Amino acid sequence: MTLRRKLLLVALCTLALPVAGWQYARQMESLLREGQAQALLASARAVARSLAVTGAVQAQGDAGWYVQTAVNPITVDGYADDWAPLTPWRQSLGSAQGAEGSLLLARDGDGLYLYAQVSDTRRTRADAGDANALTADHLILALANEAGQQRYLLASAAPGVVVAQLLDPPVPGLPDQLAAQWQEDGSGFRVELRLPATLPLRGLGVGAYVAALGGDRMAAPVRPLLGYSEALSAELAQLAPDRVQARVLAPGGWLLARSGGLNTRPGVDAQPGWFAALVYRSLLAARLEDADLWSQDVPRLATGEVATAASGHPASVWRAGEERGSVVLSAAVPIVRDGRIDGVLLLEQASRAVPLLANRALLGLLLTSVGVLLLAGAILLAFATRLSVRLARLRNAAERAQLNDGRLDGQTQRTTFPMSDASDEIGDLARSFEKLFDVVGGYTDYLRTLASKLSHELNTPLAIVKSSLDNLEHALQQQAQLPTEAQPYLARARDGVARLGALVRAMGEASRMERAIAAAEAEDVDLRDVVRGCADAYRALAGTRRLDCVLPELPLPMHCAPELIAQALDKLFDNALSFTPADGWLRLSLRPLDDGAEIELANQGAPLPAAMQGRLFDSLVSLRDKAVPGDAPHLGLGLYVVRLVAERHGGSASARNLDDGSGVAFSLRLRHMPRQRLA
Repeated sequence: MTLRRKLLLVALCTLALPVAGWQYARQMESLLREGQAQALLASARAVARSLAVTGAVQAQGDAGWYVQTAVNPITVDGYADDWAPLTPWRQSLGSAQGAEGSLLLARDGDGLYLYAQVSDTRRTRADAGDANALTADHLILALANEAGQQRYLLASAAPGVVVAQLLDPPVPGLPDQLAAQWQEDGSGFRVELRLPATLPLRGLGVGAYVAALGGDRMAAPVRPLLGYSEALSAELAQLAPDRVQARVLAPGGWLLARSGGLNTRPGVDAQPGWFAALVYRSLLAARLEDADLWSQDVPRLATGEVATAASGHPASVWRAGEERGSVVLSAAVPIVRDGRIDGVLLLEQASRAVPLLANRALLGLLLTSVGVLLLAGAILLAFATRLSVRLARLRNAAERAQLNDGRLDGQTQRTTFPMSDASDEIGDLARSFEKLFDVVGGYTDYLRTLASKLSHELNTPLAIVKSSLDNLEHALQQQAQLPTEAQPYLARARDGVARLGALVRAMGEASRMERAIAAAEAEDVDLRDVVRGCADAYRALAGTRRLDCVLPELPLPMHCAPELIAQALDKLFDNALSFTPADGWLRLSLRPLDDGAEIELANQGAPLPAAMQGRLFDSLVSLRDKAVPGDAPHLGLGLYVVRLVAERHGGSASARNLDDGSGVAFSLRLRHMPRQRLA
């Protein structure tokens, strides 16, 4: 974890105080909400008891048909166009036969309208007057008043007007015949009719029979008619508390009466504004029900709270209001009379006190604590950022001060080490780094020039030794013949002097090569031609070994020193050839890079020792066997020259073992040399 993240984590730990305050504010808000919910439930119970005592809500039985108020004129034609606003609240037309259908009932000043739709994909047709009408698809309509009930048969063999046939003895007050519209399509049939507005009905029954399903052909259970009552609404308005919307619902959730209304617009009647309501709902309110389930202008409420109250248990819920940012409290209680649940009373109140009090407590706490925390966090973050930047500068300077081979680039001698003039601990660390790099840089420079110094200093002693050996041999030969037993010793001394002289010349040669490579001039060439020319020359030297050359298809122009590159390839080939078996292979390849090119020479042979992979390109380092006395020693300057050539081109030299373990590969990464400007 970075230092900046650690300081940020420390700053975040200070959030414990405002979090504790926020939890306290939430607990206070929960207590206030619970208290307000209990108060509204108490008011709802009082109103429900008053409605039960006065008998304002009539017993509805187990089920009933709900009659909606027509919102537009209805034309009896058998089509559902006029019923579109009422279709979301269609009622299931269940029957013993299992026929699927729906029923809509509506009332206006002209009468009571009925629209029934039955699913039937295998129609069996017959007119109501036919003898087999009851065995075909039909609808049974039952009307009931105080005198009794009678049933009607509605069936038709074709779309159009159908006259219902009376199935029971006439009942006073009920019509003998009914006219209806019959329509059908591939999904089933539809029946629409109108009953007179003056017809006093106590109940209504509708039963659908589908011949393909079978069942009871005469079933049409009578249910009471439910509907919105203006009288009940007026009585409810006198009992309901102020600024509370009250609704009386049937046990099934159908609206029977309503009074009052909710004004949840922000800022009205001390209702919280949109921002305060947003803060309350986001940070304090534990849970709010969705407003879509509590629409205001619907004939039926099918919610969990209404169902709970219909089962005899009071329930309350906090929900979001229909206006943005508003909060509403709802309480539902059963209306019980003589141990029977006649309906449900629902009271709804726009919340005022709870959000306002909770917001005031929370905002005061949050504004103070968050302001302090933001300031402290910003200070810590700025401090951590500055500290991280300073440490990154120190790290980058240390990384730039050394090359890939461990040598220093002399940056610390040319410029001041970053932040070495600071007075804090980082300044002390920077000065320690600067001192360390000065010492290491000086020692490295000493080691780099040691070869040239030794070659210059050893030339005179070697010349004295060589001349002394020559004089000794000449003096012995003048006096007498050189003793046989002394000849091997003299030969070994001469061989050792020769080898030592070769080493001294090699150290001097390394220094001269560095100066020669540094002075090489660049030109524009096709690097592909350079590599191809070298490969053609190497094939004659490879003997029985196979040499493959892999070149790119397109020319590879490069601004470089081709003589140096050819010299580096000569050294690589000479090195690879000495380690490749007589029947082995070599592969010379060239590939372009984004900033230059890479030349790789791979050969079959033994892998590189792990301990030597980082020293292969140093001066006077060799992996070949030591030469026997009399042979010319191998000085280990070839790969050193390769490294110097790569660095002259702004690149690097590297060696690796092949992935399959069959040999090794030496890579030479080259970049374009800088172009010299003419004065």
